[in-house]
Amino acid sequence: MNELKKENEKSEDVTNNFKIEQTNKNEARKAKNKQKNVLDYYIKLVVIFLILALTFWLGFERGQKNNSSVNNSNTPLELKNVTDKRQVDMSLYWDVFDKLKDKYVDAKKLTTEELIYNSIRGMLATTKDPYTVFMDPKENEEFSSDIEGTFEGIGAELGMKQGILTVISPLKDSPAQKAGLRSGDKILKVNDESTENISIDVAVSKIRGEDGTEVKLSIYRESAEEKTLDIVVTRGVIKVESVTFEMKKNNVAYFNVVRFGDDTAIKFGKLVGEMPKNAKGVVIDLRNNPGGYLDVAIDMSGFVLPKGDVVVIEEDKDEKKKKFYSRGKGEISGIKTVILINEGSASASEILAGALNDNRQDVTLVGKKSYGKGSVQELINLRKDTSVKITVARWLTPKEEQINEKGINPDVEVGLSEEDYNNNRDPQLDKALELLK
Repeated sequence: MNELKKENEKSEDVTNNFKIEQTNKNEARKAKNKQKNVLDYYIKLVVIFLILALTFWLGFERGQKNNSSVNNSNTPLELKNVTDKRQVDMSLYWDVFDKLKDKYVDAKKLTTEELIYNSIRGMLATTKDPYTVFMDPKENEEFSSDIEGTFEGIGAELGMKQGILTVISPLKDSPAQKAGLRSGDKILKVNDESTENISIDVAVSKIRGEDGTEVKLSIYRESAEEKTLDIVVTRGVIKVESVTFEMKKNNVAYFNVVRFGDDTAIKFGKLVGEMPKNAKGVVIDLRNNPGGYLDVAIDMSGFVLPKGDVVVIEEDKDEKKKKFYSRGKGEISGIKTVILINEGSASASEILAGALNDNRQDVTLVGKKSYGKGSVQELINLRKDTSVKITVARWLTPKEEQINEKGINPDVEVGLSEEDYNNNRDPQLDKALELLK
């Protein structure tokens, strides 16, 4: 417009009609330019749309090829068989998260931390593996206390047996044992609340509590006259000595191993050093021992197996097998030995019992069939004092026998009757001592 004005000033003889004509031409030019700009804009939109459509089509075709067997489901293609987390579309998750926080009637009671933690638990629950669990800071601290051997609660190891919450073993002299809980008891209710479909970590949180408080457990016991019983347990401070030693009659060394904690192998080695050199036999009592660290079981085997014997075989998710060998001096590997096991002997206990049974001809297993936990968990510490336990392998005995949910059968089966319990008799230990005469 400025250039047009200058030209009009130079042409003083231009008539008004010419000015009007020029003005009309200018307006027409503007209109034409405007139309061109609008056309360019729509062309750009069409190009962008075509690019997006092509990208979507290519992605869709790729998704169809990769997911042809499941392309009729309502699951977003981005979530199908994706192993790279960078390819996962998490928008659905965050949509629900936002809607819940925005619309839920009691949204003020929800914390972001609680929502995230329970989201993780839900993800792990899809494995249907009771031993693959997430632990928040409180649960993580309690787990560490359990392994270290000092905590408040009832003093019983819990597990899942055919989907039912079950007592693996009450710890020796614990409130659980004193109240009458036994290995194999199925817990149907906790304080009158059903345990159906409960996870182990939730069950533990309900049963655990402060010293002096009570918890009522409704249990099912096959051997009892009245199959269902209510047992009230007064919680206490649980201090677990992972291994103890004493000499029994006929010069037999008796080791009671109640769990495989951080220092169990070291303590066991020291006690082996205290054993008389002329000991006639050895009893290793693994009854009601729920397990612990795999490495500790392997270290302990070094005292009772010659160096180089296979202790356990791990089979990973790709069915690759890895052997672990005894790496000690085998200080008592030449002494006749009896291993005591029962329904409460699980995990690391079964590893040690299986290793001795498969490698040594002079070892006898006495008692009842063991629990049957043949899986290995890896404890992974995460941010903000949380952790996750993931089942990373199954383990086999040196003879490659799978014991998960099967257990290990004793060579000599000896049970404990109600009368034995009530009168503090131990026919299993009696049989062990008899075999070592």
